[in-house]
Amino acid sequence: MGEIRIARQSDYDLFSPTTPIVIDNGGSTFRIGWAGESDPRIMFRNVAFRPRHRSTGETVTVVGEHDPALFKYFDCTRSSWRSPFDNNVVYQFEIMEYVLDYGFDRLGASSSMAGKVDHPILMTECICNPVYSRAKMAELLFETYGVPSVAFGVDAAFSYKYNQNLGICAEDGIALSIGFMTTHSIPILKGEPLPEGSCRTNVGGYHVTNYLKEVLSLKYPYHAPSITWEKAEELKREHCYVAPDYPSELQIFKKETKEAEEKKWVWQLPWVPPPQEELPSEEELARKAAIKEKQGQRLREMAAAKRSQKITDLENELHVLETLLSQLDEAELPEVASSILARSGYLSRQEIESAHSRVSQSLRKARGEPAVTVEENTDTATSADKYPLVSIPDEMLTPDQLKEKKRQIFLKTTSEGRLRAKQKRAEEEMMRERQNQLEEGRRLENPELYLEELRAKYKELSEKIDQRKRLKTNGNGNGNGNGTGNGNNVSGGTGRGERLNAAQRERMRLLTTALFDKGKGEDTFGLKDEDWQLYKLMSKDTDDDDDDVVNPDEAELERVAAKLQEFDPSFVGRAEAELMQSTQEPPRPRALTAEDYQVVLGVERFRCPEVLFQPGMIGEYQAGIDEIVSHSLRRLPNLDSSIKDRMCQSIIVTGGGSLLPGLEQRLETGIRATRPYLSPLKIVRAVDSVMDAWRGASVYAASELFSTQTFSLEDYNEKGEDWLKRCNIVYSLYD
Repeated sequence: MGEIRIARQSDYDLFSPTTPIVIDNGGSTFRIGWAGESDPRIMFRNVAFRPRHRSTGETVTVVGEHDPALFKYFDCTRSSWRSPFDNNVVYQFEIMEYVLDYGFDRLGASSSMAGKVDHPILMTECICNPVYSRAKMAELLFETYGVPSVAFGVDAAFSYKYNQNLGICAEDGIALSIGFMTTHSIPILKGEPLPEGSCRTNVGGYHVTNYLKEVLSLKYPYHAPSITWEKAEELKREHCYVAPDYPSELQIFKKETKEAEEKKWVWQLPWVPPPQEELPSEEELARKAAIKEKQGQRLREMAAAKRSQKITDLENELHVLETLLSQLDEAELPEVASSILARSGYLSRQEIESAHSRVSQSLRKARGEPAVTVEENTDTATSADKYPLVSIPDEMLTPDQLKEKKRQIFLKTTSEGRLRAKQKRAEEEMMRERQNQLEEGRRLENPELYLEELRAKYKELSEKIDQRKRLKTNGNGNGNGNGTGNGNNVSGGTGRGERLNAAQRERMRLLTTALFDKGKGEDTFGLKDEDWQLYKLMSKDTDDDDDDVVNPDEAELERVAAKLQEFDPSFVGRAEAELMQSTQEPPRPRALTAEDYQVVLGVERFRCPEVLFQPGMIGEYQAGIDEIVSHSLRRLPNLDSSIKDRMCQSIIVTGGGSLLPGLEQRLETGIRATRPYLSPLKIVRAVDSVMDAWRGASVYAASELFSTQTFSLEDYNEKGEDWLKRCNIVYSLYD
């Protein structure tokens, strides 16, 4: 903002009561000083804030910028910074009064009376300022401060006239004022602004800063508290520029060329490096390895103890069931057998045998032995003696004998199937014995290769079992769950047929076929062996999820795991691995470095200022600042083309938003596109784009013509606010 000069009483004594006070009432900065001086005495942000004191509860007024450390004494949650402006028009006169009080008090212009100011006032305003806003401002100055006279002037015209006196621009030209919230294009003919040709667009320096803040906050959300509006304003002033050709500049950064890397700028946020962790010594590493090995050994012992306990429980349960079966065999009377069943909790002998078979299978699985179905005692009698009616023709049998023949056929088929299964299991047992002998031979011949083969087989079986479990979880591997696996399922869901596995679907097909054939003539089901095979398939429990059915892969996995635990002390099974994984420490997050606290300004350096030329980027459907110059010239159809050419040869850019590098070149490119071919065009920047408006007003307020252009307190009392329509400064008289 510049240095704030605070007036002393000795300074105030140098100025007579007739010395005017010059106020540049900008949307961003409020500047106030004495007429005839080269710089304003006081400059501060044109905002006010009314927090409450934490201890007293009293509401205080804070104007302009202050040290943020002072706000720890105030409750700032119920109020915020407020500006008296809406775009470039003053409408909050309560806030304006706070700002004027602060300015007059710091300048030392208030007399001993209650806030009275005995100096004429010259205040800047925008072109075509609404009469209502000007009248309310005059009322505030006359009624509240009792100033003797007031005059209003256009800030851009003051800046143009000041630079004209310095020889920067000609008498005819265009003043392009890029302000805080708006940008104005003002044609000037013979030193006088032409309001009928003026044009405004609602984009300015505020929109560039706000867009930069939003873009950086989205790019670096973790650093959003550090990207304040004030910091974004500083980054804009120091590092942003206007691209001569916006699409070409974007292509440079898109291709990530060396030129793009050179144009990037890095803002390093405060960062304190974390303390360096010392690398563990060899003794520490050995100690940790020993602890890890001890934990692994303890887990293996726990798993072995758990397995041993499970085997013991199963053996005890199996012994109880065998005892019950032996008691039932010894029971001669049905009443004794019923009493035994009642005490045991079972309903029948078949239920006890089924439980005996299930416990036997679980015990084999726990020991790592292959699954073998418990055999029932078979009768050694011949088939002819056991099933005499099977070989007799049906014509020679009575109806009761035919029913008995069907029952004997069923029993014979079942018995023969059991014999075949027994022979098959005996052959498999012999093959396993030979395989164990071969494995033992390979182990003795090459133990390392044998262990490698066991580990590979263990890994393969583990992956196979995990894959089967995943398929069951996802619908038993049938249907993809999104409606694309079945052409008829277009709803996107998974039907019942997709949730069943292959064995269950086959069982449903057999049941449906048997039900469909029912009633077609005489019921001959069961006369043939294949019929009973079909019945066995239909009645077989095909649910793979049943824990009573031992999967061969799981049994083989248990056997391989037992072998590995026997010959490889470092082996850790699946259960032990899960326990170790649950006891492991969580992974440590990556230590933050200085690069994590960097904000890189690349394409944002020229993208944010581009909103001045393309306001649609921020949702403002307005003309760009290069377009409003041509709009101003088109609004003056009565002017000769030669006069317009003279104006285009003296286009001066002023205002705080014009300090962006490359602005003149881009404006020349945009304006030349709207001008006739080979027409003259010259764009210059003001000597001091920020201060020239106040300095031009200061020079004019110190001239003798100022007193003839003011609106006095007597005129206000006699003629009222309506006469303020004619209270404009005539710039042609300012020589």
